[in-house]
Amino acid sequence: MKKYINTEHAPDPVGPYNQGILIDGTLYTSGQIALDPKTMIMNNKSIQTETKQVFKNIHEVLKEADFSFKDVIKVSIFLDDMEDFAIVNEIYSTFFEKGKEPVRETVEVSELPKKARIEVSVIAKK
Repeated sequence: MKKYINTEHAPDPVGPYNQGILIDGTLYTSGQIALDPKTMIMNNKSIQTETKQVFKNIHEVLKEADFSFKDVIKVSIFLDDMEDFAIVNEIYSTFFEKGKEPVRETVEVSELPKKARIEVSVIAKK
């Protein structure tokens, strides 16, 4: 059975989608950008603050579905500038146990919603 995952502790979707869908023990999350869930204003002072906010938002969606970063098996990262790759990588690595990181791709895109620098989605499995 499909379960729709939404939490007030992550930003409301900016379009016609849900924050996550849980089906057959697998959680698929929508892309998260650095929106502050309380104000719905971008937390975009720097790529560091954006990246931390994005992963905080993902944490809240995972938590709502009773998952954690330990359950994440795949990460998709979209950057508007690949020059930010090293900074994002450094922050990203703090969320996963060394040697047990999920599979991942990182791609550069021409533009992201709300002029975000980074958007991230994950797939998690129990």
